[in-house]
Amino acid sequence: MMIRRSALKTLTGTALTLPLLSDSFASSMAQSEQTAPLLKGHINHSVCKWCYSKIPLEDFCKAAKEIGIKSIELLNPDEWPIVQKHGLTVALPQGAGKGINDGFNNPKFHDELVASYEAIFPKLKAAGLTTVICFSGNRRGMSNEEGLDNCAVALKRLMPSAEKHGVTMIMELLNSKVDHKDYMCDHTAWGVELCKRVGSENFKLLYDIYHMQIMEGDIIRTIREHNKYIGHYHTGGNPGRNEIDESQELYYPAIMKAIVDTGFKGFVAQEFIPKRDPLTSLKEAVMLCDV
Repeated sequence: MMIRRSALKTLTGTALTLPLLSDSFASSMAQSEQTAPLLKGHINHSVCKWCYSKIPLEDFCKAAKEIGIKSIELLNPDEWPIVQKHGLTVALPQGAGKGINDGFNNPKFHDELVASYEAIFPKLKAAGLTTVICFSGNRRGMSNEEGLDNCAVALKRLMPSAEKHGVTMIMELLNSKVDHKDYMCDHTAWGVELCKRVGSENFKLLYDIYHMQIMEGDIIRTIREHNKYIGHYHTGGNPGRNEIDESQELYYPAIMKAIVDTGFKGFVAQEFIPKRDPLTSLKEAVMLCDV
């Protein structure tokens, strides 16, 4: 900063003889002092903290805000105030349920799951948060139809409380081919049918682009056809779940444009594992998705 101020002082003293250089330099300095890049505002950007586990949450909040990210997600209740202190939100919180494997498709978990989510709804409302993540659970030999019936029974029990507290439960679509063997909610059609059976605007899907590219592809057409059932999006490069650049098979500018065209007003979260400098990769991903 002392060097910058000294340089500006020197240029100010010579402004009469070097007006173009002075104006250009001052403009450059002003741009470098901006805390965030100029984003278009069509996408609400979020990021999943687990991909940056080596960076302390306080430091990550500051870095994310400088990039222009509005949310840091998949955080537990004790972490929400830290994020909010920095003027950010938690677009998709966690803190209820039994994890990915033991979900709503198994009736033996229903009472425990219902109690867990009913306990977190008031905490979410008090914190000004409006969503929470949930999972179908693994098949364990169960048919798709039985899983749909079981999930719908438990989720319908929760909808009155979710609606009362203004919370939308978001069930994640995950791939069962590479990362989450035996997971039930692994195709968009299954998740959409569950949304129809639950029959509430307070239950929607997390459309994870990386996972659904592995399971079914046809990303843009699926987004256009089923956007009314999608409450949240995650990114990720495929193959490998790394940077979402030209090194992989998904072209995110077109995907993001399709999301914007549906009128989606929720959040799109970066959920890739950086192979390079993590914050550089994150900033590049946000700019790539900012259509």
